[in-house]
Amino acid sequence: MISLHESAGWATAACRRRPACALGRSFSFPVVRHEYHDSVLLAEAVAALAPAPGRVFVDGTLGGGGHSEALLRGGARVIGLDQDGDAIAYASTRLAGWGGQFTAVRSNFAEACGVLDGLGVGSLDGVLLDLGVSSHQLDEAGRGFSFQQDGPLDMRMDVRGGRTAADLVNTLPAAELERIFRVYGEEPSARRIAARLVEDREGGSFVTTLQLARAVERVVPRTGRTHPATRVFQALRLVVNRELEVLEAALGAFAARLSVGGRLAVISFHSLEDRIVKQCFTRWSAPELDRPEWPAPRPNPEYGFRRVTRKAAAAGALEQEANPRARSAKLRVVEKI
Repeated sequence: MISLHESAGWATAACRRRPACALGRSFSFPVVRHEYHDSVLLAEAVAALAPAPGRVFVDGTLGGGGHSEALLRGGARVIGLDQDGDAIAYASTRLAGWGGQFTAVRSNFAEACGVLDGLGVGSLDGVLLDLGVSSHQLDEAGRGFSFQQDGPLDMRMDVRGGRTAADLVNTLPAAELERIFRVYGEEPSARRIAARLVEDREGGSFVTTLQLARAVERVVPRTGRTHPATRVFQALRLVVNRELEVLEAALGAFAARLSVGGRLAVISFHSLEDRIVKQCFTRWSAPELDRPEWPAPRPNPEYGFRRVTRKAAAAGALEQEANPRARSAKLRVVEKI
């Protein structure tokens, strides 16, 4: 058995950058890498949440179950949520040995309160959200998330219903596609790309991921490591799954569910998600509000948290080398007071 902070070189490096007491105590368990998904910022997230017997946690983005397994090894009860049926099936098999200590439910984390009510769970000691797309979703061509492999232009995390990326690309007017690419993808060439897609679809609908990626590349040629379609694919994924739409509401719902001393930890991967998390955490941790037109600061009605991470924690160099998808990961944590 080895300490969580010593379980991999990147974890050790992370602890050298930040004292362990800033996030929590360390935990002992063997770390096993799984092919479904490499859990990002595992040591930092679990140390921040400090699982222990008798404590109840929600892993709102179960994925391959890596974060949940670490929380379970700390002694906590874990309720894992994921809208992706593949994730539920994989994690349920992986964590079957934990019996009643672990419960997996196929659900978007935006519906967590209803799930918890159905399970008879009231307050929580911690919540973890690992936002974005999993390695499995990116690597599985049939899910339609990747511009590196050809597959159906889908991008739904929950394949049971809802619009696909193909539905958006093939039906929305140019102005709406431009807005999506600009707002959700922060794409500088949004207008030209949208116009090209509308023109191209007159000759036949977009059906596959490579069709779309190549169309974007004809507008914005590749100049570096980043594929020209990266921002377009990100924007479509966010809209298809309503990711930003549900994030802030879900954060508020989880915050209300935490017991005093409970912590909410969020790992984000791009600026739009991180901005929402940062703004919420900043707002909740300010005792007073002040505006130029007010004669004096006023009590903040949303105050009730302290920031555990004053600055977002990032993956260390060794973790980034082992898992390039960790490069953009940021962890923010607040505690209810």
